[in-house]
Amino acid sequence: MGNYHLGMVGLGVMGGNLARNFASNGFSVAGYDLDAGKRAAFDQHAAEGVKSFADIESFLAALEKPRRIVFLVPSNVVDQAMEPLKPHLDKGDLLIDLGNSFFGDTERRSKQLEAEGFLFIGSGVSGGEKGALRGPSIMPGGQPEAYELVKASFEAISAKVNGDPCVTYIGPRGAGHYVKMVHNGIEYGIMQLIAEAYDVLKRGIGATNEELHKAFSAWNAAEMNSYLIQITADIFGHTDPDTGRHIVDLILDEARQKGTGKWTSQNALDLGIPTHTINAAVDSRIISALKDERVAAEKQFDGPAITFDGDRAVFFEQVRGALYASILCSYAQGLALIQAASADYNYNLDIEGIARIWRGGCIIRAALLENVRQTYRAQPDLPNMLLAEPFRSQIAERQDAWRTVIQRAVGWGIPVPGLAASLAYFDAYRTGRLPANLTQAQRDYFGSHTYRRTDKDGVFHTEWED
Repeated sequence: MGNYHLGMVGLGVMGGNLARNFASNGFSVAGYDLDAGKRAAFDQHAAEGVKSFADIESFLAALEKPRRIVFLVPSNVVDQAMEPLKPHLDKGDLLIDLGNSFFGDTERRSKQLEAEGFLFIGSGVSGGEKGALRGPSIMPGGQPEAYELVKASFEAISAKVNGDPCVTYIGPRGAGHYVKMVHNGIEYGIMQLIAEAYDVLKRGIGATNEELHKAFSAWNAAEMNSYLIQITADIFGHTDPDTGRHIVDLILDEARQKGTGKWTSQNALDLGIPTHTINAAVDSRIISALKDERVAAEKQFDGPAITFDGDRAVFFEQVRGALYASILCSYAQGLALIQAASADYNYNLDIEGIARIWRGGCIIRAALLENVRQTYRAQPDLPNMLLAEPFRSQIAERQDAWRTVIQRAVGWGIPVPGLAASLAYFDAYRTGRLPANLTQAQRDYFGSHTYRRTDKDGVFHTEWED
């Protein structure tokens, strides 16, 4: 039996940074990768207690028992990475997928590996490369006894908020990767909303990058204090050393995606949960990829002239209000989806605990998550966070600014799908009677799908045609 606390399969930047994080907290790491170059780079930057191995046998022999083996490989090769190791493992060894795997694949692997006698954890990790080294937010799902084998090391390497580690046991099977998927969906929504606020200010009133840097810095010092607002302010302050121009103005306007936002939207449709903001963000990334078509279409269609004769400072504040209200909607939609999945998949998810570990380390960390945590601690079954204070008052107070910004953008021909979808979500959620009665009448007319009535119980059908 070896003496390395855990093994790391996949020695890229994330794997290397996590290994150094483990080692610096007293947990030694043996590394394995088929790529000799990655092994060399891993060893070159390794801390004390970190070493790579060139073959499976020596790698596994170096590990304590029961073995704890972390996989940090692309989601489409997790199975291929695990298979060569399994014949050399013992019953009760623990396999840990820390990649961005689809929760449905984690469900399958969990059942399969448990049937084969192995423990398994599928865990979301958020914080990027720097977070992996300095302290990420970690969302592990799997058997409770599996988590006990890594609890101490995961708590040691995670981000801390007032000394509280940003990791907790999420739930069984694919629960960890599910929560990470929704985290990324919320992230998609917030990033799109910030981009739209930037676009409206830059194109609508000609805001300079210096003004945007100042505004986002101020917003980050108030109610919108968060990682994404902070880095946005930082981005507006960066210039290119070669040209002297702001880097943000030189970046091609095609947003890439790895699929987690799309998975969130697809799953929300499966569970019947509205996620307007997240869906708009996914659509916006898709249409951004149609760069050549957009450039050609711009030559074919004229839009309205953009003029502004109002108070710039007032409009900045209106955009600030619209952005914050919409960000609240992105969080609300994601948490409502998590609640639905908890019941549908028997995950027994703890919203307070999830909000707690999202306060630090992860990409969507924000000051408002402390209020979310306290809200769900007091009301665990709250159907939507917007119904509780302080969020109820915060979103209501920003309605006028929200509507003004969207009306301005529509009048200018500046697309704001995220802001508009967020407002549509809010307006639909606060409306006691929607026009779905007409939709039901249409469905009954052409398909005899029946309907319910407001004045008496039962299911009804009308013969609409003589």
